[in-house]
Amino acid sequence: MTQTPPAPTEAPPAQVRPPADEHDGEQHEHPSDRQYVKIALILGALTALEVATYFESVHHLGDAALYALLVVLMVLKFIYVVAWFMHLKFDSVLLRRIFAAGVVLALGVYLVMLTAFRIWGG
Repeated sequence: MTQTPPAPTEAPPAQVRPPADEHDGEQHEHPSDRQYVKIALILGALTALEVATYFESVHHLGDAALYALLVVLMVLKFIYVVAWFMHLKFDSVLLRRIFAAGVVLALGVYLVMLTAFRIWGG
């Protein structure tokens, strides 16, 4: 009678765990197609307003008012694109602050260059 040697004890396989997500427990609902279409229509309307500022016969605004309107439209479009299409609306506050600092810096550079060309330019 031969005895079979005992089977080596194997450790149970390690549990495969998905990579840790920094947003564990903070699930958000992904925007629906309807929301994306709504945002696309809003962006289209803002772009149409920007294009309409090109035609002087439509607006009769002074240069300062025109520049202010274009800057406001630019910032609104930036906010919509970053919040919805880059999903920043659902990310941490730190990332929102980083993007806000970026737009403030870009806006500052743009306004400095605009005044430089308008005041000191020919």
